[in-house]
Amino acid sequence: MLASAGFLTLDLADDCLTHEWLLKDASPYNVLFRGPAPIFVDVLSFERRDVHLGLWPAYAQFVRTFLLPLLAENTSPAAVWLAHRDGLEPEQVYRSLTWSRRLTGPALTLVSIPTWLSSRAESDASLYRPRPTDPERAKFTLSAMFRSLRRQLQRVANSAHKDSHWSKYLSTQTHYSAQQLAAKESFVAEVLREFHPRRILDIGANTGHFSELAALTGASVVAIDSDPAVVGRIWQRASEKKLDILPLVVDLCRPTPSLGWRNRECPSFLERANGAFDMVMMLAVIHHMLVTERVPVEEILSLARELTTDLLLIEFVEPADPMFRRLVRGRDALYAHLTASYFESACASGFQILRKQPIAESSRTLYLLRRKS
Repeated sequence: MLASAGFLTLDLADDCLTHEWLLKDASPYNVLFRGPAPIFVDVLSFERRDVHLGLWPAYAQFVRTFLLPLLAENTSPAAVWLAHRDGLEPEQVYRSLTWSRRLTGPALTLVSIPTWLSSRAESDASLYRPRPTDPERAKFTLSAMFRSLRRQLQRVANSAHKDSHWSKYLSTQTHYSAQQLAAKESFVAEVLREFHPRRILDIGANTGHFSELAALTGASVVAIDSDPAVVGRIWQRASEKKLDILPLVVDLCRPTPSLGWRNRECPSFLERANGAFDMVMMLAVIHHMLVTERVPVEEILSLARELTTDLLLIEFVEPADPMFRRLVRGRDALYAHLTASYFESACASGFQILRKQPIAESSRTLYLLRRKS
């Protein structure tokens, strides 16, 4: 998604040359997504260009905010964008790379050489002085720069594709047999057909299998997961199939906070999501919140009630489930009270149970709940 936003930025910057305009900013914050499609929203970034200058003033910002975050190893999106609004410096990325990567590929020109020459750049202010030139030559130089940046962006985007444990979860997990997975799909598909929700939030979407089911019924889906690798996979599939799915890297237990000046530039995820969906799906996720994050089931249901205006499709996993026991790691006594009857009692304060389907030969049950007014 970051690369896609970068390509859109370069396309617009290049198109500006024809009309003697300039894109003065190059930040991912200028691009939002409608489903999987990037949309440039900061019209104030456009201004008239000095036709005698062959430098793009946003070049360094583009490198810091698009290229370097894709090159950095072992760095999550949250670590970059929550702490470094204007991206990463070459020196920061240099420290994260092995020597073999420092000396090869785009890292050599984008990270290593700038790091090695940084002391000279700091002491020589003339490096940043504009140098007027012939208008045609200036335009040619800028066009060549955009082509070069596009090639670099393609290379770093290709090298940034990574797998994770969760990106292969659905194809390798053993918590469902083929029959159990088919029963789960059938239940979800039937609910989608009958109630036809228009706006859906899929929490813990993993590779987006059920987000796709929802989008194929005509729903507009926001799919969130804390794993950047699976979010990238969802976006790729949604783009290829032209599905109305917006994937976001969000950990619901530590949701994105408000950001910017006085925390008013970018509202928090919960502010944006509150009451924005007529259905929330929480499939095979709440046991992770219960055990790993120690969030009480009542709190999970309370938050879900704030996010949905109507329906909640939720999967309850009992402590006897193999995955639950793997997460618990011997602390079974802490969760002995989490029976199906306890869960249903917790639901009763805010929801009405419309449907319930145990998954055969498992400790998992699917519920369709309706929010009480």
